[in-house]
Amino acid sequence: MVMGFRVAVIGTGDPSEQSADGYAMAYRHADAYVRLTDCELVACADIVTDNAVAFAEEYGISPEEVYEDAKRMLAEAKPDIVNVCVPPAAHAELVCACADADSVEAIHCEKPIAATWQECQEMLERCERHDTQLTINHQRRFAKPYRLAKDLLDEGRIGDVRRIEVGGQNLYDYGSHLFDLCGFLTDQTPVEWVLAQIEYREENVQFGMHNETQGLARWRYENGIDGLASTGEDGLVDCQIRVIGSRGTVEVGRIDGPPLRVRTDESGWERVETGPDGIYKTHPNTVSVVADALLERFPVGPDRTFAEPSYIGRAIEDVVESLREDRRPETAARNACQAMELIFACWESARRRDRVTLPLDIENNPLEAMVRSGVLPTEEVTSQ
Repeated sequence: MVMGFRVAVIGTGDPSEQSADGYAMAYRHADAYVRLTDCELVACADIVTDNAVAFAEEYGISPEEVYEDAKRMLAEAKPDIVNVCVPPAAHAELVCACADADSVEAIHCEKPIAATWQECQEMLERCERHDTQLTINHQRRFAKPYRLAKDLLDEGRIGDVRRIEVGGQNLYDYGSHLFDLCGFLTDQTPVEWVLAQIEYREENVQFGMHNETQGLARWRYENGIDGLASTGEDGLVDCQIRVIGSRGTVEVGRIDGPPLRVRTDESGWERVETGPDGIYKTHPNTVSVVADALLERFPVGPDRTFAEPSYIGRAIEDVVESLREDRRPETAARNACQAMELIFACWESARRRDRVTLPLDIENNPLEAMVRSGVLPTEEVTSQ
């Protein structure tokens, strides 16, 4: 008989909120646990009581297990697994509190992992000290465009990998996914050095954290593979990820193109079928449309298992299976820390106006520090 896991959520959010920070990721995480027969949602906490109450009603959580104080919830509800879905600046304190709780065996935390490099390391150290599994919600690792791209690389379809390129909105919030996927595609090979420059002409705050408005970065892995990132509206990289090899190229998420395509020296571009899987989510098909209709009518309980699992669903299923099987999960926090070290190194290179050698020897968030000190040129300054 498989033992069941008691699951709690910290940071329920409000799904009706339409602002840029109103994703209410807790609901997407909760849907994933509802699918799993060995998991039960038993408690939730949010500093806005009405949000927590609404979440509890949606998922059949007892009113007695609704909390404002997350630490009190940990002590009284005694969950085995905790999902942390609060903004990044609060991740470290809450993850460490979860690790300190006697009952907690695993923590699944939203990305980006933390607000500073020191906090990233503190989270890792605390969870490893207590033998608590810590994972970060980099769910795109489970999307077929990226997994099939990895298969193409492993098969040697494009020869030896020479360079990996990424393009997106920013390095931190959006980029945390892209740099994590760089780690996935390069077998978590360590980075030797980073050289980058950024601009911050307009305030760009997402989930309480600053992001550059445009950036350009280059780095090198220990095995000699080069990396290139371009962020912002006028970015140079016209796809999510491009991997260039000695005998061809793989592209994921090209603008106005297929989710995945490959070109070799012997052929032109070929689309690689990924089924309903896109670069962000699965696309609707007949089964999912019917499932969504059922979910509208039966929003709680095992009826949700009709739907195809989302990428978050696949990630959380791996989180639970890894805990049960005592193995390293795909979204292990050490992978996320490798991505975050690269991101902070990009900002630190811009701050120093020099190349940065890893491992990173800072504690703070370089971009936040530059914004606070006023050293970044804003539109108001440059127009004077």
